[in-house]
Amino acid sequence: MLSYLLPILIGVFIIGYSIGKPSWREYQRNKIKNQPFKKEWRKIIQQRMPYFRQMPAELQLQLKQHIQVFLAEKNFIGCNGIQITDEIKITVAAQACLLLLNRKTDFYPKLRTILVYPRAFIKEQQSMHEDGVQHTKKMVLAGESWGFGKVVLSWQDTLDGAKIPNDGRNVVIHEFAHQLDQENGKSNGAPILDKGQNYKCWSEVFALHFEQLKIQAKTGKPSLFDYYGATEPAEFFAVASEVFFEQAQQFHYEYPMLYQQLKQYYQVDPIHW
Repeated sequence: MLSYLLPILIGVFIIGYSIGKPSWREYQRNKIKNQPFKKEWRKIIQQRMPYFRQMPAELQLQLKQHIQVFLAEKNFIGCNGIQITDEIKITVAAQACLLLLNRKTDFYPKLRTILVYPRAFIKEQQSMHEDGVQHTKKMVLAGESWGFGKVVLSWQDTLDGAKIPNDGRNVVIHEFAHQLDQENGKSNGAPILDKGQNYKCWSEVFALHFEQLKIQAKTGKPSLFDYYGATEPAEFFAVASEVFFEQAQQFHYEYPMLYQQLKQYYQVDPIHW
């Protein structure tokens, strides 16, 4: 009899745990959000994130609450001798959480660790040429998003990106846009859309402007977007996200259809900040 009941009891326990876990996590997150936000942290945001002061009050509050949850759930590790401080954590968290405002979020569920280097870091990439010989290529990177729980950032580039809020260049926004893109698998420029958004429309608009940027990059024609966005759709989504938050007016003027897609996705309109 016991051998018959045991699998049933185990099944009931697993089902109960699966149902109860999200509710418990939400309960814990609400407790964290209701904690007082440290004055020192607010000063860091004001210093390192200039457009914070232009944001509506309700978004400022939401951002601070998101930061508290982000810091409670993510682990920061310093590399190459850098010491992790509140300044580093708040500067990164504030910009990462900017992408989560006004919409249901699970706070980058795959992400566990943010690795921070003092400055741009070198990555070795292996490639196989047509002659069958393997080659090692060294690349200097300001940031990188991994699909299995890590984001890597250069602290100097993070500071530079945050210091000038209207140049369309922000490594934290770029890498965390990749994290959003990677929530449903490999990064491909098609993140999980809200029920109100249409994947067909998203695909058509993004494909049109991606091809346009590829032509601009090939011919050297100036573009609002960094040419790096022309390398693949995933990079175009990340580059477009940078410009959306940092050069909203110009973006909307030059690419209204693309702007509308990102406005619907991010559920904010930086034009009014």
